[in-house]
Amino acid sequence: MPEPVDAVDTVEMRTALAGLRRTSGLPVAFGGPLSDARHARIAELDGARTGALRGLVISAGSGLGGKAIALARPCAVTDYPLARHISHEYDTAVAAEGLRSVVAVPVVVRRTVRGVLYGALRTPVSLGDRTFDAAVAAARDVEQALAVRDEVRELLALTREQVTAGPGAAPGAWEDVREAHRELRALVPRVAADPALRDALLAVCARLASASGARATPAAAMEVRLAPREVDVVACVAAGATNAAAARQLGLRPETVKGYLRSAMRKLGAHTRLEAVVAARRAGLLP
Repeated sequence: MPEPVDAVDTVEMRTALAGLRRTSGLPVAFGGPLSDARHARIAELDGARTGALRGLVISAGSGLGGKAIALARPCAVTDYPLARHISHEYDTAVAAEGLRSVVAVPVVVRRTVRGVLYGALRTPVSLGDRTFDAAVAAARDVEQALAVRDEVRELLALTREQVTAGPGAAPGAWEDVREAHRELRALVPRVAADPALRDALLAVCARLASASGARATPAAAMEVRLAPREVDVVACVAAGATNAAAARQLGLRPETVKGYLRSAMRKLGAHTRLEAVVAARRAGLLP
């Protein structure tokens, strides 16, 4: 089960809402995370004239956002006060902000609703496909960010137990450790908005690397200083990835991967990809 959304997830929503206003031209965007399976709290407002919506608790099935939460799909109305297919528990707050045409999009990760985003106009006009698509895209951005963070946390939980296995682990298990190390390093840039989670990731990666059977000498560790992306590339190479495959895994261009690999090989004193992997393990950079 995913962990409850926290302050960092709210930051992701804030960024998505600002993007929604830019791409759609909607004057108002707002939303928030679910506090439990059936309730969302409006935590972020962008373009609002009042604070009437801030802190509003939306129940599943109630109002437009509650309907989107209950159905786990986007919902829209052309004129909120007159809409017949939603309940009207929140009319007072909506009227105070002067909203008429509204779209609500749930944030869904692994079939679980984690939040809801809204975009709105202060005139009763039908929202076009471009506006609707922009709202859906904003929710997808948040979904991707939450999914990555869930994946990171799951990998951390799995690898923390493997860290203590060390060189005495069975060969197959040790290959799993190395693969987990590569996957975790590839995820580091994708959680930049969450410094605590990023630091936890890097700490586990360092412990995985130091658990290797290859004993890194203090001199080797001090002599070799690879940039984070250089370590990422060498980790992919160690897992047998080609430059093209490493580029896909790391979200880089193949030419960029080649550049990082050349730089890493030079620093490691390696002439081949295999030598680079061996040298990186001896330096305690890879498990």
